Amino acid sequence: MQETISIRTDRHEGLYDITSEVRNIVNKSGVKTGIVNVYVQGATAAIMIQENWDTSVQNDVITLFRKLIPNGVWEHDAQDGNGDSHLKAGIVGPSESIPIINGAPGLSTWQNIFVCEFDGPRNRRNVVVTVMG
Repeated sequence: MQETISIRTDRHEGLYDITSEVRNIVNKSGVKTGIVNVYVQGATAAIMIQENWDTSVQNDVITLFRKLIPNGVWEHDAQDGNGDSHLKAGIVGPSESIPIINGAPGLSTWQNIFVCEFDGPRNRRNVVVTVMG
């Protein structure tokens, strides 16, 4: 089974929790044991599993990347000014695969699934969710 989630991002950089949408797709699939793959389309976004207890970890992720990969110093910036966005997305990666256990994503208590926006805001980011069982 495969479905696409579309989200709107409202910041240049940010993490957007899509865990509930992925859970709903897994539940609708009826798969009890298997894998769910979550893949974001686009070269300047990524998928990350991270804590969502409060926004501190999400803010720290963005702060870390801003320090490690600053804006405005990359060769690609001459084309469209977003060289850092491509590098950040490449390091995190476009997808995560999560085991399905007893009909639900096998996330721990503190794990959530995030779209990482590195070049927003965007009216639409498409996330392809593929359930295999």
